[in-house]
Amino acid sequence: MRQWTWREHPLGAVIPEAATADHYETGGWRSLRPVLDREKCIDCFFCFIYCPDSSVMVQEDKMTGFKLQHCKGCGICAHECPKEAITMINEAEAKGLETCAADNKDGA
Repeated sequence: MRQWTWREHPLGAVIPEAATADHYETGGWRSLRPVLDREKCIDCFFCFIYCPDSSVMVQEDKMTGFKLQHCKGCGICAHECPKEAITMINEAEAKGLETCAADNKDGA
């Protein structure tokens, strides 16, 4: 059996141009979801600085939440938060809570 050299392997996982991350929704494989406790948050933006996916949302100098369509649930934001204002919760449980909230909103 002939072995391939590295030059013979087809290209894979190629990003043809820079700054395209916003085009790809990568939050679908998240198993943990960040949840912000606004009462504890001091808007230091450590989470914003450390987030590898730019998933922390900021408006008018306030941390407002997470772009869940891009957040992979790595937990770096929760780890770096000096006030422990971010908690990582199980994604399946979070989706269950969303379903319950939607059911309650619809009167079910």
